[in-house]
Amino acid sequence: MFKSLWIAATGMEAQQLYVDVISNNLANVNTVGFKKNRVDFEDLLYMGTKTPGAASSPSTEVPTGVQIGQGVRPVATQKQFSMGSLQRTENPLDIAIEGDGFFQIIKPDGETAYTRDGTLKVNSSGNLVNSNGYLLEPSITITEETQKINISADGIVSVLEGGSSTPVEIGNIELARFVNPTGLQAIGGNLFVRTESSGEPVTGVPGDSSLGSVSQGFLELSNVSVVEEMVNMIVAQRAYEVSSKSIKTADDMLQMAANLRR
Repeated sequence: MFKSLWIAATGMEAQQLYVDVISNNLANVNTVGFKKNRVDFEDLLYMGTKTPGAASSPSTEVPTGVQIGQGVRPVATQKQFSMGSLQRTENPLDIAIEGDGFFQIIKPDGETAYTRDGTLKVNSSGNLVNSNGYLLEPSITITEETQKINISADGIVSVLEGGSSTPVEIGNIELARFVNPTGLQAIGGNLFVRTESSGEPVTGVPGDSSLGSVSQGFLELSNVSVVEEMVNMIVAQRAYEVSSKSIKTADDMLQMAANLRR
């Protein structure tokens, strides 16, 4: 009975974490480029009082044995990099990636970060930056004379300047991909950084080397499904409730055992 208290407690702790992850998914349902998390669980070590296959006589063996589990624990919160739906914005500096790949962003410390958020803006120097003012890599500069910006599906950025009828190419947007994108570390601000698990980035122009193309005037929305997350929350709530009832049942049994001498 004492074991059941601790086993049930691990179940309640696991479901608490599950609800935390679900809450974060729902909180970011309108975050551009957000990728939902999934929790992976595993069972804990088993205590065996009778080992399967152990000899029960000189000519027979135990077919199943007796193994008592010690509960559950979360082992991973995995990002789901399925593509979100695209929303048309008509903003020429809004870009969505259709397919695999990340935009490259230079953080203030010089480290390269990666994002699916294509909400670009122009800073005071004319450079394309993200919403936090971090530079896009490779750097692209928009001049004051620019009247129209065009970004092709393969990332070529061309502008039409005042007094000219011929577009001028000013740069090219590059994308990066990883052999294991789920190994990227989320650091907030819609940004990820590489880790040993993600591997080194493979960069290229959109449409090349299994990289997706880019769509100007669109944004990729979060891939969170509100209905799915609400169902998951109900499941987590019920699992938490059942684990708490296991604790109450074990407590009632202990109380009954303690009252035997009365």
